[in-house]
Amino acid sequence: MLFIGTLGAALFLGLVLVLDALFPPPLARLTESSVAVLDRGGTPLRLFATTGGIWRLPTVPDQVSQIYLDLLLAAEDKRFYHHFGVDPLAVVRAVAGNLTAGRVVSGASTLTMQVARMLAPRPRTLKAKLIEAVRALQLEARYDKTTLLGFYLTLAPFGGTLEGLRSATLTFYGKPPRELTVAEAALLVALPRAPSRLRPDRWAEQARRARTEVLRKAVAAGVITAKAAIEAEDEPMPALRQAPPFSAPHLAERLRAAYPGQAVIRTTLDGRLQREVEALAVRETRSLHPRAGLAVVVVDNASRGVLVALGAPAYFDEARNGPIDMTQAQRSPGSALKPFLYGLGFDDRVIHPETLVSDVSTRFGGYAPANFDRGFHGELTVREALQQSLNVPAVMVLDRVGPARFAQALRRAGARLLFPRADPNPGLPLALGGVGITLWDMTTLYTGLARNGQVAPLVVTTEPAPTPAPTPAESVTLMSPDAARQVVAILRGTPPPPGLMQDGGARRGPRIAMKTGTSYGFRDAWAFGITTRHTVGVWVGRPDGTPSPDRYGRNTAAPLLYKVFDLLPEQREELPDQGESAATPITEPPPALLRRLEPGNPDRRVIAMPDAEKLRLIFPTPGIVVDWVGLDGEPAPLMMIAAGGRRPLTWLIDGRPLASPPTRREVLWQPPGPGFSTVTVLDADGRAASAEIQVK
Repeated sequence: MLFIGTLGAALFLGLVLVLDALFPPPLARLTESSVAVLDRGGTPLRLFATTGGIWRLPTVPDQVSQIYLDLLLAAEDKRFYHHFGVDPLAVVRAVAGNLTAGRVVSGASTLTMQVARMLAPRPRTLKAKLIEAVRALQLEARYDKTTLLGFYLTLAPFGGTLEGLRSATLTFYGKPPRELTVAEAALLVALPRAPSRLRPDRWAEQARRARTEVLRKAVAAGVITAKAAIEAEDEPMPALRQAPPFSAPHLAERLRAAYPGQAVIRTTLDGRLQREVEALAVRETRSLHPRAGLAVVVVDNASRGVLVALGAPAYFDEARNGPIDMTQAQRSPGSALKPFLYGLGFDDRVIHPETLVSDVSTRFGGYAPANFDRGFHGELTVREALQQSLNVPAVMVLDRVGPARFAQALRRAGARLLFPRADPNPGLPLALGGVGITLWDMTTLYTGLARNGQVAPLVVTTEPAPTPAPTPAESVTLMSPDAARQVVAILRGTPPPPGLMQDGGARRGPRIAMKTGTSYGFRDAWAFGITTRHTVGVWVGRPDGTPSPDRYGRNTAAPLLYKVFDLLPEQREELPDQGESAATPITEPPPALLRRLEPGNPDRRVIAMPDAEKLRLIFPTPGIVVDWVGLDGEPAPLMMIAAGGRRPLTWLIDGRPLASPPTRREVLWQPPGPGFSTVTVLDADGRAASAEIQVK
């Protein structure tokens, strides 16, 4: 008999194992989760619903507040950790209670049985209950209690398309489940019992009674005190369901495509800063054309981690082509490539910061570049030429460095260059933006400047790279550290846009090494800035490529750049490990061979226009009205710029000399107050240029 009993038990066990293998638990709903793209702190930036439109986020007990878990077990399954999927004591109690009442007043479903029902929903019948009980036994045999609890936290229904505790806490309270209070936890324990009838935003009183019932059971179980329950009952119901988080939508879409099948993608983005820049972008668009957009990228220099990735001011704004990610759009950079050209020129020993160059009308074969202001500025240094973004000197440098070499250096650094189909070979127009490049790649290059000329792909996620990796992780030397430091130092001398003057002016905070750019036809306005810790890239324009004649880098993109920097933490002025040598560019005389840069080839013709060397005021212009105060209400200095003439120059305000370095063609003057003044500049030959201005 013992043998027969043992054999029978073995056969039964074998049958159970066969049935378990033939009919495994249906886990499809667990594997189909919403994709969550998180910021660096773990807060969701954007969520993607499942193919069925369900918001379901994987959740494990470690992500949930202990008070919620305690209330859940007290209200739903006190002996969860002691039964094997079906609780015999609960079954006996339920049967006795129902027989006494003459109707069904309570059930005996354990959390594991509820999980079985969530995995494969069925009509609430006795047969369904028996199937759920068998499935519960099967689940308990396969998984430990912590895993089963995670199944419940992921699948529990909370009304409509909401499933899982994380989806519920984000929707009702706008925070993760780890931060739930007693009252919030009690409501979310009650909701899955009848999600449609207990929605607090629709049926507040019913939801309140259900919450009170959970609190009562928690007090009886000794989970909370009666005082804590009374305090929780006084908390109001959530009146509105919050929309799913929707920050950095363009980047989130790119990452979801790059990591297929991955439910959670962790990024380097700073969620708070991302939202602040998004709000800033919406405000800025009010002053732009109704079809204009903008894009912003912010990078942490030390880690190359992207902190902000804004592809458009409003994703759903069709008029502004909001669905298009303008951080990835190929656009002409205008003059924004010049710093890298000058850096290569420094490395090639073609130029020195104090090399003299003539900004006069020059024809390079059939190409005759002109400046943004359509004038010429005469003799000046390379440092001044870069700060003023003059075109003839830049083309002259590119003529020496070589367009093909310049393009190849940018490509080696990871820049994706798009040349016109009609002329795919790099030429001299490359110096002035004659190529397509993305804001992302441009910001990568400027981050390389901040990292002593070492360029590497920006870092966006903390996830292992998908196979194959989309970009190499190795850094490339675009220019030497000395050249990069000199370029940054020169750019730090670029005057900020009007109303944001530094050097004792209205703006406070770190000094920014800035370069702007405007593409041909005013289609794109760019600004890039570098400080110790951050690099910021800004693009403004119309995504459809329509010109905006009144918009250019200095008056449109640069002010936005400074506003983005104002959102960043305070920083030291110097770049890492550069010390005082980085505060100002080299000013000592250049070697004899680099004292002057002339056109490189004999067929280059220099045409000195009759007024090319004539002394004149570029700014201020006669009759202009300027503001006495800046954006923060404090007096702001006025940047005055002269061109032409022979140095040294002397600046006069109402006939009185202004102390200024004789080698500078641009100086700052702080008006004493509102009124009229006459600005005069004299050169070494006694020639003068004047402008009467009004300060208001």
